Amino acid sequence: MVIDDLRPTTLAGVKSLAAQLSKERGMQHLKALDLAARAADCENFRHARRTLPARGTGVQHPYVLLTIYWTDKDKRWQAGRETLSIELARPILNTCSRTLLKQVRGFGNLRMAAPDHFVCDTIAANQDYARERLTTAERSLRFMERTGLMPTRDFRRAYPNGQADDKLPGSDHSTNWVDPATGQFILVDEPYRRAPDSAERADWMARTGWRVTATNWPGMYYPHSCELHVATDVRTGYDLDALVAKIEAMPAPLLAKDWAGVSAAGWETFVSPKAKTPQDHRRARCRGTIYPLATRTSVPYSYNMGCERRRPNGTMPVAGHIDVGSIIKAVLRTRHRPHGVYRRLNSLRSTLEDWFSLEIGRGQMEGPEFFDVYYREGEGENPYVERASSKDGVLGLLAELKAKLQAAYPDSAPLRAELHLVAMSIRLVERMKANAD
Repeated sequence: MVIDDLRPTTLAGVKSLAAQLSKERGMQHLKALDLAARAADCENFRHARRTLPARGTGVQHPYVLLTIYWTDKDKRWQAGRETLSIELARPILNTCSRTLLKQVRGFGNLRMAAPDHFVCDTIAANQDYARERLTTAERSLRFMERTGLMPTRDFRRAYPNGQADDKLPGSDHSTNWVDPATGQFILVDEPYRRAPDSAERADWMARTGWRVTATNWPGMYYPHSCELHVATDVRTGYDLDALVAKIEAMPAPLLAKDWAGVSAAGWETFVSPKAKTPQDHRRARCRGTIYPLATRTSVPYSYNMGCERRRPNGTMPVAGHIDVGSIIKAVLRTRHRPHGVYRRLNSLRSTLEDWFSLEIGRGQMEGPEFFDVYYREGEGENPYVERASSKDGVLGLLAELKAKLQAAYPDSAPLRAELHLVAMSIRLVERMKANAD
C-alpha cells in the first residue's frame, strides 16, 4: 500500500500522496488529503497546512519549531503568532539537555511542549520583538552545533582563581560554556563594538593566565552591534585557536529582518506535527493567552490574561497569619536548624505574605503592622522563641505550622507546594538531630 511506504514531510508531499491515494483507491480528494496528512504525522490536512513547510527535499531531518505569541498595544492591540522552523544536524536534546537549555540565550522563556516544539508562555510586546527572540534562540542553537560547546551553571568558573572581583574587564552579555571533550571552561563575551578597554584586558590576561580573543562572527546577542569574544585559561594547554576557527567558519547569523518563519494573525494555538495526545495539545497552548479561572480548590492571583500563579481557594484569619508568621520567625532565628531550613521557610513566608495581602480586606493593615506579621518583630515577645531553643522544639513548631496551614486552607496544588517546604524542613532538622546524637 502506498501509504505504508511514504511519509511526506512537506505540504507538497502530502498533496502528491493524496493524489495517488485518490487515484488508487477511488477516494474523494478531501478524504485523501486528510489520510495523506495523517501519514505525515498530522491530524488532518488543515493541521498539515499550518505546520508543514510548503516544499523541501523530502528527506526527514531533525528539526525544532519555536513559537512566540505577541500583542502590540501601539497598533490597536493587534495580536499574532510567530513560529520559526529550524533544521538541525541532530535532535535538539542530543545537542543540549532540557535543563541546560534554560541557560542558553533565547531559550530562557521557552518551554518544551512536544519533542519538536518549544513555546513561550510570555506574550511579546510586538511582532518585531517576538522575531528577534526567536532568531536569537536560532543563533544560539547554531553556535552549539558548530562549536560543540555546552552551557554550564558553574558560574564561579568565569572568575580566575574563583574571585568574583577578578572578572574579565568590560565584559557584557557574557555566557558560560564548557567543552565537554576536555572539561575546559569557555567564557563567551559579547560587548558592544569597540567598548572594551584593550589595555585593561591585556593587563588582566598577563595577570591571570587567561587569553581573550575577538572573533569575526557577529555573535548571538546583537549581531553587528556587538562583537563575540572568547576567553579561557590557556595555561591548561587548551587550543583556543581551534575553537575560534570553528566560530569564524560559521555562516552569517539569522537576523529578525531576514525573517524566514511563519506568521499568523491572532492567537490560534500552534500544534506541532509530533504533538500526538490531548495532553500534548494542552501543553502547546501559550499560558499567556489563557484566561485564568477559579476552581473549587484554588484561585489565580489575578484575573489578567496569562496569570499563572495561584493560591488556595480559602482564607486564614488575621490571627492565624500572625501565629504562623511568629512560628516561622522563631524558627528562622534559632541556631537549632540547618541553613536549608532557612531557605525553605524564607520562601514559604514570602508566599504566605502574598496570600495574606490578597485575603485581607481593602484598607486593612496597610501600615507597618502588615510587614510585622511575617518579617519584622512587632510589639512584645514572640511566644514561640522559647520553644525554638532546641531541635525537638523546632520539630514541634514545624509540625504545628503544617497543621495550621492544613486547617486553614483546602487541599490544593498551591498548598501542597508550600507544605512540601515544611516537610523538607522537618526532615533536615531530624537529620541534624540524628547527626548530633
